[in-house]
Amino acid sequence: MENTVNNAEKYFGQFCVLLAAYTRKTARLRDMADLLVKQLLDFANTENPEMRTTLKNFAEELAKIQDYRQAKVERFELKVINPLRLYETQIKQTRAEIKKFNKARNNEIKQLEKLERLRQKSPSDRHTISQAETNVQKAAVDMNRTTHQLEETIDIFQKQKLKDIQKIFSDFVTIEMVFHAKAVEVYSKAFEILENYDLERDLEDFRVKVHGVRGNVDARPINATNPSSSLPWSFATPSAQSTMQNQRQEEEEMSGEASAEEDQIEDLRETKTSRIRK
Repeated sequence: MENTVNNAEKYFGQFCVLLAAYTRKTARLRDMADLLVKQLLDFANTENPEMRTTLKNFAEELAKIQDYRQAKVERFELKVINPLRLYETQIKQTRAEIKKFNKARNNEIKQLEKLERLRQKSPSDRHTISQAETNVQKAAVDMNRTTHQLEETIDIFQKQKLKDIQKIFSDFVTIEMVFHAKAVEVYSKAFEILENYDLERDLEDFRVKVHGVRGNVDARPINATNPSSSLPWSFATPSAQSTMQNQRQEEEEMSGEASAEEDQIEDLRETKTSRIRK
């Protein structure tokens, strides 16, 4: 009976510590996931429309899972941790019964030893021996009654312990199954959201923005000293083209006349030189 109580105290205490740590880690995971959701929303606000919508919907699904995880933490506390903590009180009460039993047993042993000493020292003192025998009988009766009570207490304790172990871990598994079933459902939807993301639309939007910026840079006017040089030839008006062609013809005619005059001067120089030599 003492071993039963000692083992319950040892292992139930360890279960309580481990499951409490398990619950705290689950709560920390919830907190980290909440931070991830916040970061996703912040990042979404910097992206193109399709990615923004996709990330916001994805973050909402992750937030739902954290709500389920919060419910799991609360259920762990209620259905797993608290029942294990209550065993501290039950173990104390059972130990009190064992202590009472030990006291009755020690009293019975003490009365028996006293009776034995009297029989050895004073075998003729019937009155004292009779009184000692009466005390032994009372101690035995008290011992039997205490033993019976302790047996009932331990039997109830053991039965309750086994039922609680079954229920506590059944609740633990049920809570986990409910959470994971909900999580799979939400994760499936989150996966579908990511799969339906239209990458090409965002790239098209991005390229339009980039080309728009580059087009604005190329379209800036170029300052020049000659106003007419700022326009390409192909964009000149017909009248402008005609005027420029006439100017070019006049320049060519003047250039031809100048060349003919230079040829005449050169011929005169050669004739004068030949006369001098003669």
